[in-house]
Amino acid sequence: MGYFESAVVVYLRELYYPGGFAFPLKDMPHKTAMVELGREAATIIMLLMVAVITARGFWTRFAYFIFIFGIWDISYYVWLRVAISWPGELSDPDILFLIPLPWVGPVIAPVLISTLMIISGLYISRLGHDGINFRPGIWGWILALIGIGAILYTFLKDGRSIFFGAIPRPFPYWLYALGLGSGVLAFIVAYLQSKKARIYGKD
Repeated sequence: MGYFESAVVVYLRELYYPGGFAFPLKDMPHKTAMVELGREAATIIMLLMVAVITARGFWTRFAYFIFIFGIWDISYYVWLRVAISWPGELSDPDILFLIPLPWVGPVIAPVLISTLMIISGLYISRLGHDGINFRPGIWGWILALIGIGAILYTFLKDGRSIFFGAIPRPFPYWLYALGLGSGVLAFIVAYLQSKKARIYGKD
């Protein structure tokens, strides 16, 4: 899937950015843009279906999905590097996603998130295989929502203006770091909460 995704992007860049990808975004016909949005949605559905048919229970399926997603996202950049020697640096800006608006950020941002997803997916699925229910708890949910909200803002803050040819503002690394740190802490809190519940016989 990572190779498939990178192949599509290679073709799009040959068509619209023959001199190399850079902002502002080039105009894309409405029909082509709709096809691209559909392709992105289909990719997520395919990854989700792999988790659905290979696992049981909500949290185990969630763990499989984020693990697969993380592998797919990192391999996408690896294959882009192999195919067109891009990205040159992990700080290179990229269009990360298009639904519902363009997500913009440096390559390192999704790579770090995908790494966290892979690690979290492994640990959550291990809990399920050991017969332990994953219990995020109230603080796990709060920290997760704070992290998700902060990260989404860093990616989507310029989404609407980019449609009209704007150049993205500098990426707020400090806010991204806050969101990522909150996500890491959310997972640690939830994982320890789950282990504690098993020890005290609450499963």
